[in-house]
Amino acid sequence: MAEPPTRTRKTDPLIALAVLFFLLAVAFAAAPLVNRGPETLAGSLLLFGLAGVCCLGLFVLRGTVEEPVETEVGAETFLSALDEPAAVAAPDGRLLTTNPAWREAMGAAPRLPKSGAAASSLFGALAAARRGELGRATLKTGGQEHDALVSPIGPRRFLVRLTGRGNGPLALPSSAMEVLNAVAGAKAPPPKVLDAFAAASPFGAALLEGEDPFEAKIVEANPALAQLAPGGEAGQVFGRLIEAASRLDAGLRIDQARDGHTPLEVRLAHDPARIAHLYLSQGGGRWVAYLVDVSDQKQVELQLAQSQKMQAIGQLAGGVAHDFNNLLTAILMQLDVLATRHPVGDPSYEGLNEIKQTSMRAADLVRKLLAFSRKQTVQREILDVGEMISESEVLLRRLLYEDIKLVTDYGRNLPHVRADRGQLDTAIMNLVVNARDAIRSHGGGTIRIRTARVTQDGARGLGYPTAVGDQAMVEVSDDGPGIPPEVMDKIFDPFFTTKPVGEGTGLGLATVYGIVKQSDGWIAVASKPGEGAAFRIFLPVHLAPVSAAPAPEPVAPKRPAARDLSGAGRILFVEDEDAVRGVAAKLLRARGYDVIEAASGEEALEYAETHAGEIDLMISDVVMPGMQGPDLLKQARQYLGAAPVMFISGYAESEFSDLLEGERNVSFLPKPIDIKTLAERVKQELQKAA
Repeated sequence: MAEPPTRTRKTDPLIALAVLFFLLAVAFAAAPLVNRGPETLAGSLLLFGLAGVCCLGLFVLRGTVEEPVETEVGAETFLSALDEPAAVAAPDGRLLTTNPAWREAMGAAPRLPKSGAAASSLFGALAAARRGELGRATLKTGGQEHDALVSPIGPRRFLVRLTGRGNGPLALPSSAMEVLNAVAGAKAPPPKVLDAFAAASPFGAALLEGEDPFEAKIVEANPALAQLAPGGEAGQVFGRLIEAASRLDAGLRIDQARDGHTPLEVRLAHDPARIAHLYLSQGGGRWVAYLVDVSDQKQVELQLAQSQKMQAIGQLAGGVAHDFNNLLTAILMQLDVLATRHPVGDPSYEGLNEIKQTSMRAADLVRKLLAFSRKQTVQREILDVGEMISESEVLLRRLLYEDIKLVTDYGRNLPHVRADRGQLDTAIMNLVVNARDAIRSHGGGTIRIRTARVTQDGARGLGYPTAVGDQAMVEVSDDGPGIPPEVMDKIFDPFFTTKPVGEGTGLGLATVYGIVKQSDGWIAVASKPGEGAAFRIFLPVHLAPVSAAPAPEPVAPKRPAARDLSGAGRILFVEDEDAVRGVAAKLLRARGYDVIEAASGEEALEYAETHAGEIDLMISDVVMPGMQGPDLLKQARQYLGAAPVMFISGYAESEFSDLLEGERNVSFLPKPIDIKTLAERVKQELQKAA
């Protein structure tokens, strides 16, 4: 057994020089005391103290003479045998020995990093190595990160190896690599039977024999497959369970699903409306196929996508209608100005009247857009569904041709609903007109209107998946050709129509959709080609408070139209559209009012403060850049006092009514408006405040 090599102690010249100077300093300090003699007690104590300091200093300096760390014999040879970068380091981070791979990866630095994130990581790794554990650190050089493993290999010596990022896996002997490659490339033996999990799973599972899964025969199938796709028994061709066009498309994407993790979306042959996800896993000429029914999930996804699309279109339509309302208001007011200059009998009167009629048609178009976008002004009331249909039946019959029959079916125990009567009449009329046009090409037919009270489960079964509680249902159906499946998801889009050019605007069903949604309801459609179509409107049942018997709501007497449209008072008119504000203010001044114009909410607030207590009426738009109408009212109320406020807007009153909670003397006038309507409302509001 070889004896360990003897260690030679080397003296550091700097340490020896420091010891020499320390002894000289002690000697110089003691010289005066020696010359005077230690006769006094103080001198003796000082000499003893200097002697103790000298001994202590020599002990400390001796301890600082650290024995240099030397590399064991063969360490460099050991490191050179490793393929991964490796080094032997001292506790202070000095590198004692490195192999070529280390120098290639980390450079020729004499020590490990002393600063940065790597230093703190190495400190923890070295501390773990001192405890006999395996330390881990991260080193970064040349823009690459390396994982370092630190392990103790002897007294005050640590082995540092680089692995992982930037270096690849640890090198292994060639024989070991051959074994690993063989294992990785080995194919699993082909399955002989379905495992217990697949056999008892609630989704379809089958074992297939053949190279092409869609031409392969079913060796074994679980019971769920036969329930999902009739014909999925042993001996049958698996591809026959899938609809032909869907099977062809899946065959083109088969390479993406060979891992068994990527599903193929297919339609089932017995019912193409049902959608399933097909998972395939191949092994030894056999396939394991899993078929999961996702029809309900797809239906929910389609409904969500349709809802999001309709919401986006509604926002666009509402914004367009708002701006268009401002233009129509300016046009109608300018027509009022011209009408005073060109009365009846004037050559220009007929042309102006035609312009006004066209403008009113445009206003009706805007109201339909607002209804679709759920921004239309509503006046809700308690309605009996059966009574409402009964009163509308006479008008509806006048819309039909002689070869079309209208049948009404009133159910029992019909509920009350809270909605805008005019809007519901419009919705039902649009549905009847669409049904009339659909069956006209057949030379006649029948349109049926059915009303009923349905339960929550009944409503969900009829197409209202999120119904809560009882619902009032109004169904309009026909025996026409039905709706083609390819246009089913577009029928509620604005301006979409299958009618010939000039026979429809494409806003009928879009308007119905907006009215139903604004009434907190739901509309569903059921149609099969050749079997007609049925539109079902669901409205929540209105329940009267049980604390008191429901008393009929008093009908407010209609205020007679003011004939004298002139008046007196100071009006603060706030409108960001110059064309509307300028014409309206001019016409109001012509009727005797003092009008202060403001183009924004901020400007109006300054005028309100300047004329505090002097304003008799504030007229303001609702939607303006910067400060909105309701915000303006809350800040200007301290200057307006009890003066009435009238908002004008093309948006629904419900859009901002919640913001005006607690406010009084606030009214609403929907756009577009003409000067006569505006002057009447101004005089009425001032009379009420008088």
